[in-house]
Amino acid sequence: MRHKKGYCKLGGFAKLDIDRAKRRGFPEVVYAPGKTDEQIQHIASRILKSGQVLLITKAKKTTYTFLKEAFPALQYNPHAQIIYQKTKAFSRPKGFVLVVSAGTSDIPVAEEAALVLEVMGAKVKRLYDVGVAGVHRVIDKKSLLRKAKVLIVVAGMEGALASMVSGLVAVPVVAVPTSIGYGANFKGLSALLTMLNSCSPGVAVVNIDNGFGAGYLAGMINRS
Repeated sequence: MRHKKGYCKLGGFAKLDIDRAKRRGFPEVVYAPGKTDEQIQHIASRILKSGQVLLITKAKKTTYTFLKEAFPALQYNPHAQIIYQKTKAFSRPKGFVLVVSAGTSDIPVAEEAALVLEVMGAKVKRLYDVGVAGVHRVIDKKSLLRKAKVLIVVAGMEGALASMVSGLVAVPVVAVPTSIGYGANFKGLSALLTMLNSCSPGVAVVNIDNGFGAGYLAGMINRS
């Protein structure tokens, strides 16, 4: 049932913001944790009926298997933990977004950001496992870094890579702290604080493990 204010009530457990794409350029995204598979199916059905892109983040493969029976066209990226279905062709910006990860363990969050960008219509390039412990690996790619319209830098541990990359380029950097690291990493808090305290201007920081938020922000910048 559609509400005059632009949202619809679903089964007493959700109010789907069906007009978000008009306001923000992309439909409401479903965050899977805390929802039952049946609730997700109900929400997904309404999104697809409205002709919008379906994106379900932090989703388990079991949820994908459950939904696939009702929606055969669904796709699943196990690294990004995203269930999705492209039902709308977005305009493709001329530039590209470069997604950079400090370590191999950071790739799942980086892939979440990359997939969100691709669903939004962006051209994406990836540069993985180039953390500051082997700083020559990222310096060797300065030319690629400087060609991107916007960069996403994903790092755990102490999170220093975002500041370093920002110091090499003249475009915005979206920094993503991850929960990867030993005990004093405090499940990503140390990386988050490092990124927030960056001495390099032009760094925007999203929350811990929030690849979706980084991809969304970078996608909006890339369209501008």
